[in-house]
Amino acid sequence: MLALWAQTINDGNQADIATYNGYSPTYAQGAALSSQVKINGIRRASSSNSSAVVDVGGQVGSIITNGVARDTNQNLWNLPATVEIPISGTIAVTAVAQQPGAITAIAGAISTIYNPQPGWQSVSNPSAAAPGNPVQTDAALRQQQAVSTSLPAQTPLQAIIANVANTPGIGRYAIYENDTGTTDSNGIPGHSIAVVAEGGNVVTIAQTIEAKKSPGTGTFGTTSETVRDPAGVPITINLFELSEVSIFVQATIVPLTGFVSTTGTLIVNAIAAYLSGFAIGQDSMLGKLFGPANLSGDAATNSSSLTQAQLDVLSNTYNLPISNLYQGRFDMVVTGGPYTSGTSTINIQNVASLANGRSIIVNQVDGSQLTAVITGIAGNAVTFTPAIASGKTIDAGAQVYANGDLTIAFNEGAECAAADINLVT
Repeated sequence: MLALWAQTINDGNQADIATYNGYSPTYAQGAALSSQVKINGIRRASSSNSSAVVDVGGQVGSIITNGVARDTNQNLWNLPATVEIPISGTIAVTAVAQQPGAITAIAGAISTIYNPQPGWQSVSNPSAAAPGNPVQTDAALRQQQAVSTSLPAQTPLQAIIANVANTPGIGRYAIYENDTGTTDSNGIPGHSIAVVAEGGNVVTIAQTIEAKKSPGTGTFGTTSETVRDPAGVPITINLFELSEVSIFVQATIVPLTGFVSTTGTLIVNAIAAYLSGFAIGQDSMLGKLFGPANLSGDAATNSSSLTQAQLDVLSNTYNLPISNLYQGRFDMVVTGGPYTSGTSTINIQNVASLANGRSIIVNQVDGSQLTAVITGIAGNAVTFTPAIASGKTIDAGAQVYANGDLTIAFNEGAECAAADINLVT
């Protein structure tokens, strides 16, 4: 009887504690957290639709009503309700996927007019679509709540950050300021700001920047939108739509006693989750990959739903030497060619992450790989040793992996899927 009473009292105490904590955004969970953030004028984001900036072309003055475009995967994308073709003949607008979730579309994939209309001649997305998001997690909602308190900020830059963060459909974002009189290392002109955004409506973001930036402050970016100030004067705002950078990884593990194939799946998922969680402009450091590759850390536990203790047991069933881990960017590919046996110099599209003495792996036509060490770099020409072996060929487009760090630009964001990881046992 005493045990039953004690259990009842304990249950009541725990309920009281949960209720008390529910009044703090720091500790509240689930429905309680959703209720608390309303105080700051925000709400938990539901699942969102993918979006992409598309260039719509046609006859000047033509009006496209409820236009729909289709990508190469047969997904449909809705244009704004009304699009008017300007004097330039093309206009950049945001297309939204009809289906919610992470609908992907690489650059150029959205290229078909689904419901033709008079004057509408072309549609194309110059950069990859920003994938939609699932229902917002408690952790993400707490972070948004913290940022939202900067809305009445002390500086215009803080106000821009807060308002961009609260743009519907926004994913990752970053804002850079160059308060000097000269161009900085990122190429941002003096006395200018550069906003990098993933997802969200580019017109809405441009309007936010115009409303919050200081008078005389320039804007820098590859996407331009013309908005109007409170007096109705048109102003061109420049910003960056986040460039998604696919990261490819090759890891060669040495199986030990107890290793099973499902452990390999956990390794792949952990690495993909880790790389996909990068902030904008965050470089991929090779040494940091060893954590998820050895099933250690948040990326491993979150992607596997196992405890760290359980993962440690599985990690002891294989070995991963540092020399067996390589990574490469989507644009670290061979150009020119084909390069045949005896060749020791090839052209690579992006050499920013390559250096003398660094080991590389290059895919060959027959499915094998050339493993070599870089001995010289001149422009995009990379020299290595040993040369391509007899009977082997390297074609244009072959993926290059490096046993070193990867450079990510200030307007780029890493992404990685399980299919991008080659686990060799």
